[in-house]
Amino acid sequence: MKSTKTDAPVLRRAVAPDAAGAAEVWLRSYAAALPDVRRAHTDDQVRAWFREVVVPHRETWVATAGGATVAVMVLDGGELDQLYVDPPWRGRGVGDRLVDLAKRRSPAGLELWTFQVNAPARRFYERHGFVAAEHTDGAHNEEREPDVRYVWRPETS
Repeated sequence: MKSTKTDAPVLRRAVAPDAAGAAEVWLRSYAAALPDVRRAHTDDQVRAWFREVVVPHRETWVATAGGATVAVMVLDGGELDQLYVDPPWRGRGVGDRLVDLAKRRSPAGLELWTFQVNAPARRFYERHGFVAAEHTDGAHNEEREPDVRYVWRPETS
C-alpha cells in the first residue's frame, strides 16, 4: 500500500461500521508483532469484542486512509488500552499521532500494559516518554505472558 501526502491517515472517533476494520487491524498487527504469544481468543471472538464492546462502549479512535482502517487506539480513562497499527503502516507516524492524541485526551497522565517480549512496542512507548513502572510474570493477563506496565506523566514546570 503506497502512501502519498494526499492520503495521510485521518484520525477520528470510531463509529459502529468501523468495528470490523479495527478488529482486522488488531488481528494483523498482533499476528505480525507477537507471533509466538498465545492468543486467548479466536479471530471471531476478537471481531465480536470490537463490534459489541470496544467500539460502542470505549473511547475508540481509528486512523483511516483511502477508505481503509490503518490503525486503532482505545482509551479507557487514563489507560491507553489498545494501540495497533496495520503492519504496512508502521513507521509512518500514525502511532506517533495516536499517542499524541491520547496524551491530549488524558493530560494528567496515561498508563498502559505491553508484553515484555514486544521490544519494538517498548522502544516506541519509551521514545514517547513512558517509563516502565512494573514487570509481572503474566499471571494476571489472559495470555499468561510476562508483561510490563508503562506510565506517562506530563512534565511539570
